[in-house]
Amino acid sequence: MKLTAYRLKLPLKHAFTIARSSIETQSSLIVELEHGGVRGYGEVTEDSFYRHSYDSMIDSLQRIRPASLDRYASTSPAELWPLMRDETAGDMFALSALDMAAHDWRGKSLGIPAWQDWGLEWNDGVDSSFTIGIDTPETMIAKLREEPGWRVYKIKLGTTRDIEIVTELRRHCDAVFRVDANCGWTADEAIANSKPLADLGVEFIEQPLPIDASREDKQRVYRESVLPIIADEDCQVFEDVQRCRGLYHGVNVKLCKCGGLSPALQMLTTARQLGLKTMIGCMVESSVGISGAAQLSPLLDFADLDGAVLLADEPCVGVAVDLGKIVPSRLAGCGSDLNRERLPEFLASPPVVMG
Repeated sequence: MKLTAYRLKLPLKHAFTIARSSIETQSSLIVELEHGGVRGYGEVTEDSFYRHSYDSMIDSLQRIRPASLDRYASTSPAELWPLMRDETAGDMFALSALDMAAHDWRGKSLGIPAWQDWGLEWNDGVDSSFTIGIDTPETMIAKLREEPGWRVYKIKLGTTRDIEIVTELRRHCDAVFRVDANCGWTADEAIANSKPLADLGVEFIEQPLPIDASREDKQRVYRESVLPIIADEDCQVFEDVQRCRGLYHGVNVKLCKCGGLSPALQMLTTARQLGLKTMIGCMVESSVGISGAAQLSPLLDFADLDGAVLLADEPCVGVAVDLGKIVPSRLAGCGSDLNRERLPEFLASPPVVMG
């Protein structure tokens, strides 16, 4: 099994700003697994907040023994996930891209979508939201007008003008709003903001408090908020799902944090068993990453899979998100592919081959 790593620079349509950072170009790592004439793809983005750079992820992937990679040809990615976790020294970001590529390769080899390989039924009932990053109210309204027709918009908050921002946006749109504070509020702010946000038609609040906020504060927000609270930064790995019970009404699972599709399947299934709402989120990423995450649609109450829509251009194809509707790919596996003619335009450094 040959592994090739591609480092891409993906241009965004607009600068994307959240409570703690802003980007105009996304740095992404595409992992390609090739065997028997079949190629599988996975993706993860660099992330300074979680301290994962391209170089650190390449180092992790290079620790994997060639004999271990070869086992993907005959063994399911889920069975091999603990071995790969150990060999990548627990680097969940690198592991996420590798695990996605393995599921894509396996589905393409079998000639079926990944969700079908997992015994699930496709779910047409979940729409993705479109994300409006933090900016001036005027610019956020302009971004809203650039993308009309979505059923759900997710608004990034964490400023001193949050209620003013949502109030202004509501004057221009009657769609469902969801808000994401990205750890930017205190418990008092979260509780106080929940009432006016509910009056403005907001469906839920995502991760209002920092990860290191006290359990007592998180319990108080859970009890006293008028709106449901969804965990993001507080639900990174499988063990976090159980810990979120009694602190959150639902969990937003992200593949890069949990280590890929294999653990995400377990997390979403367990969350449902615990009575938590389920959501899959994304980074600003290409259609490779979005196609992988979209395979989990059968297990979702909510989806936030607009990452590729936020890009100005990309050398990838796969699952599409059309005004929120998740449109399956005609390709098997996770459904993604690379445009080899255009790939060199986006490469930030020469590909690295392993295995």
